Amino acid sequence: MNKIKLEQMLQQFFLEDIGERDVTSETIFPNNNIASGSFLVKEDGVFSGADIITTAYRLLNPLIEVTVYKQDGEQVKKGDIIASVSGPIAPLLTGERVILNLLQRMSGIATLTHRAVTILNSEHTRICDTRKTTPGLRMLEKYAVTCGGGYNHRFGLYDAVMIKDNHIAFCGSITKAIEAVRSKLGHMVKIEVETETKEQVMEAVEAGADVIMFDNRTPAEVTEFVQLVPSSIITEASGGITLDNLAQYGDTGVDYISLGFLTHSAKALDISFNIEGWK
Repeated sequence: MNKIKLEQMLQQFFLEDIGERDVTSETIFPNNNIASGSFLVKEDGVFSGADIITTAYRLLNPLIEVTVYKQDGEQVKKGDIIASVSGPIAPLLTGERVILNLLQRMSGIATLTHRAVTILNSEHTRICDTRKTTPGLRMLEKYAVTCGGGYNHRFGLYDAVMIKDNHIAFCGSITKAIEAVRSKLGHMVKIEVETETKEQVMEAVEAGADVIMFDNRTPAEVTEFVQLVPSSIITEASGGITLDNLAQYGDTGVDYISLGFLTHSAKALDISFNIEGWK
């Protein structure tokens, strides 16, 4: 996770939430009373977001001391303390909601990803995410996927080519679409092609695609299509895959399975922040 970008993101999140000031905490605790607090896990899951706690409180008040007990990607149990903090009580409370929102969101994604990886139970096929992320939170949500044992697909429209049905329709064929891209981009940019039929898969192979996606295909179809693709080309399955049918794709031989629900439908992990005493 890019720590410079993380700091910028947190600054924006705090500006949105705090505005001019935290009128509640600053009026009740005007004298920088010192307190301690802890982040407590209230259900089993996988933790993600250690840097959120340390960076956020450093931005709010450098006098706050943070001790993190759980590492990103570590499985946590109900009742575990993720981290403890100590310092002026007003900024401790000011940062509480933003920090909790991010910890709960990221840990929920990490937990769901770990569940998907466990269900798939494959030594070959990897689980990866998609661009179906919350605007503004993509870096954090994709990082959370890796904490759960998953892998990242492209981060945006800028770092890889994905030729979909509308691109193919406009160009007239997969071959023409790949040729158009190859003529303008360098060798460092990979090209992925979305396919739905055996004929499209074979055309993508002949046209020199780097990655071939099998879109909305059954496990039987994916198994068949994988056999058409040389090992030098990466294969991916996507669309219509849920936790209920994920295990059926474990023996298809596909390299990656991309799951949009890892980021767009993850349930937040229940985490609370408790002040333990102040003076």
